[in-house]
Amino acid sequence: MTSRSTFPHAEPPHAEKHAVTDTRHGITRTDDYAWLRADNWQEMFKDPSVLDPGIRAHLEAENAYQQMLMADTKGLREQLFAEMRGRIKEDDSSVPMKDGPFAYGTSFVKGGEQPRFFRTPRDGGKQELLLDGDKEAHGKTFFRLGGADHSPDHSRLLWGHDDKGSEFYTLTVRNLSKGRDLEDTVSDTGGSGTWNAHSNGFFYSRLDANHRPSKVFFHTIGSDESDDRLIYEESDAGMFMGVGGTRDNRWILISIHDHETSEYRIMPADGSSMEPQIVAARVPGVQYELEEGGDIFFILTNADGAKDFKIMTAPVEAPGKENWRELVPHEPGRLILSVMGFARHMVRLERKDGLPRIVIHERKTGEEHAIAFDEEAYSLGLSGSYEYDTDVIRFSYSSMTTPAQVYDYNMVTRERVLLKTQEVPSGHNPDDYVTRRLMAPASDGELVPVSLLYRKGTPLDGSAPCLLYGYGSYGIAIPAAFNTNCLSLVDRGFIYAIAHVRGGKDKGYHWYEDGKREKKANTFTDFIAVARHLVAERYTSHDRIVAQGGSAGGMLMGAVANLAPDAFGAIVAEVPFVDVLNTMLDDTLPLTPPEWPEWGNPIASETDFRLIAAYSPYDNVAALPYPPILAVSGLTDPRVTYWEPAKWVAKLREHSTSGNPVLFRINLDAGHAGASGRFSRLEEIAYTYAFALKVTGREHTAVPG
Repeated sequence: MTSRSTFPHAEPPHAEKHAVTDTRHGITRTDDYAWLRADNWQEMFKDPSVLDPGIRAHLEAENAYQQMLMADTKGLREQLFAEMRGRIKEDDSSVPMKDGPFAYGTSFVKGGEQPRFFRTPRDGGKQELLLDGDKEAHGKTFFRLGGADHSPDHSRLLWGHDDKGSEFYTLTVRNLSKGRDLEDTVSDTGGSGTWNAHSNGFFYSRLDANHRPSKVFFHTIGSDESDDRLIYEESDAGMFMGVGGTRDNRWILISIHDHETSEYRIMPADGSSMEPQIVAARVPGVQYELEEGGDIFFILTNADGAKDFKIMTAPVEAPGKENWRELVPHEPGRLILSVMGFARHMVRLERKDGLPRIVIHERKTGEEHAIAFDEEAYSLGLSGSYEYDTDVIRFSYSSMTTPAQVYDYNMVTRERVLLKTQEVPSGHNPDDYVTRRLMAPASDGELVPVSLLYRKGTPLDGSAPCLLYGYGSYGIAIPAAFNTNCLSLVDRGFIYAIAHVRGGKDKGYHWYEDGKREKKANTFTDFIAVARHLVAERYTSHDRIVAQGGSAGGMLMGAVANLAPDAFGAIVAEVPFVDVLNTMLDDTLPLTPPEWPEWGNPIASETDFRLIAAYSPYDNVAALPYPPILAVSGLTDPRVTYWEPAKWVAKLREHSTSGNPVLFRINLDAGHAGASGRFSRLEEIAYTYAFALKVTGREHTAVPG
């Protein structure tokens, strides 16, 4: 297969081969590019300057190569960036969320990269700026804000920041009456903390050297970090951990979980006890979540075979499993996603028939009603709330053609008030576009949902290029939401498609189970089936499909490249998890032990080893006619380390029989999420889109006036 557009001839970087052998379960493997993994990666995440010079030289050569091959798209990238920026209201502001005497919100200023946090008195008065992200980011190559949480008495702000992209956040406390930070700082945290009820201290989780949140501490305002009290330590490296609180400031919740199992420990937020008490001991495969309800907890769980989850209640004084009582029974095919408790109502977000909906449950009578929507495919989300004693909830709604809308909904009167519609300053007419929902037949007879967006008048004769996006892991469902960026492709004749493949929960929990562990191959074959269905239905042709996915979706890209290189005209793999077997064999890496329930543990199990080895993209690169491939990564990424795509790209170039280019673009100043500013991030998207336009021969396509 050859590209529809030409790249200049240039010799790609040549990665040296230094064979490293490894034997597990009697199976010996050789990795010629293992040297690209920095031995001092823990230190490098905190200080990128210590990266081995030889590795840095190779990464810089990769960047020089991709810049050379994409040099002729400079003008196109600038145009794409201008278009995408033109669709952003630069001085945008959120709808403030009420809490006691204030309403809190975020905003941006024209030209600003970072958010600002503000509050406004509810009885009227001048808006007060609490934190200026642009000011805090000044002079830093990378800067990303973490959480920003005001204290219950509204006197202080706890905020976090990461200035390297490695996701080691520093927490700082700001005195809001004086507008300046206290000396209280805590380093190496997950990015946020939770205030106690008295507003004189906060709980937080600290990351260990392997970037795992293994301990919960309490910090008293005015004390030194070294004096912080250890509240809980998790001994199982395979568990994630976080700490939060309830909106009524009664409870502190420590959540311990992996992808299949969960456990909660609770303690009073007033500090009357600093010994967290277990709610229900972890049982493999049993998940539950706690939500406040005054004298009860609402409990969302899959216990006792409730695959699509049910809702239980338990008294706060004795919340053990023996006291759980069913409130909303399990209903196969209705996946309950989340629960919010209020003084007089309980609200749940669920997905049924592939679409989300919000259901209101009146606690006194047990009566229920759903909030209805009309479009064929849409995205729906419950917004957070600071207040518990209220009859009003907030939710957001959008579709692939409809900009995001924010509503307040009165659960008693059922009045829906539109508070804000996402503004598109350069203009957007939903009537110019079409959104559709297709069902693509998979090889085993399952029907895979596909969400489509295209401009009216786009020829549906097989000639249109298509960007086909997929993810398919961890049960994450990809919403059919409004995306202003993809309009730059759609306006140039692209069809934008989302393949809702197995591995997500788009069609219920079974959809997730059918795309993990021993059934992981379904994720890959579903995506290929969607590509073939789009061609069969004359939406596009194979040499015009640009496949895109990131992180675990990048693994999907690597897998389909090996399985069906003929099905795609090009592939974009962002922060791609492509060295699956080696990563799952390295239990020192940040996410490896917690990921074993998702992928399997190849250290302990030969079956899991062989299962992962059968699809791991890096291990299955072969002499195949690969299409043009673009890999994108960040040097300080703790989730998908930079050496995964670096090794993959080197091996692809060694084995590909097509002569098509393989590009590797690495941000040496960022991590998993890429550039930190809202506009600098657009530059990265513009680059990806320019690649898609170039490989499909559409780089000179005019945009409708």
